[in-house]
Amino acid sequence: MKLGKVIGQVVSTRKDERLVGHKLLLVQFLEPGKDGRLMSARGDGHVEISVDLVGAGVGEIVLLCSGSSARNAAGVIDAPIDFAIVGIVDTVDVCSDEIM
Repeated sequence: MKLGKVIGQVVSTRKDERLVGHKLLLVQFLEPGKDGRLMSARGDGHVEISVDLVGAGVGEIVLLCSGSSARNAAGVIDAPIDFAIVGIVDTVDVCSDEIM
């Protein structure tokens, strides 16, 4: 699983029928920095579109799964889903002394 921050949403009125009924959100992946705070996992601000399965909103930190795990979580094994939001994070505690 990965951590990410929801930074926006995608609205698509025409899409694959297996995606109908799923909310699509823009997520930027996060990782702990040397100071223990969460920061962008890639310096270029790269984002991915994720299927929201838990009712997440913009600004929230979320748990993501990818690949077949994302499709299984969405309940549509053959859907074109790369990432799924499967949890909303309450807190993240990082011991910065452990980060190399």
